[in-house]
Amino acid sequence: MSAPRRPTDPSGLERYYVLTGGRSGPGGSASSLDVATLIVSRAAPVPGMQHEHEEILRRCRRPLSVAELGARLGLPFNILAVLLADLLEADRVEARHPIPAHGAGRGPDLALLEEVLSGLQRL
Repeated sequence: MSAPRRPTDPSGLERYYVLTGGRSGPGGSASSLDVATLIVSRAAPVPGMQHEHEEILRRCRRPLSVAELGARLGLPFNILAVLLADLLEADRVEARHPIPAHGAGRGPDLALLEEVLSGLQRL
């Protein structure tokens, strides 16, 4: 007689709970993460590290946005943010936040664009 089979969680929520240790969101400096934030490894993976942390460190040897990283790892943003919070706290990755546009919603600086165009025409 075989052992009774445990029902599986088709939503993946059980896996996410285990990955994050039950945490539902990042804290500290990771709370300001954005999908456009670039993540860069500052250290190599070490033996005994959680598999997902190792993957993040490997994939981020060159800057990679949180959105791209989530897509490549198949993880939702909030789960990835918790894992990144762990690595940020341990100083194993660096987060490079996007540069905010001046006067958001008003478009590019026309004076600067005119200067660039003028310079290009002089070439």
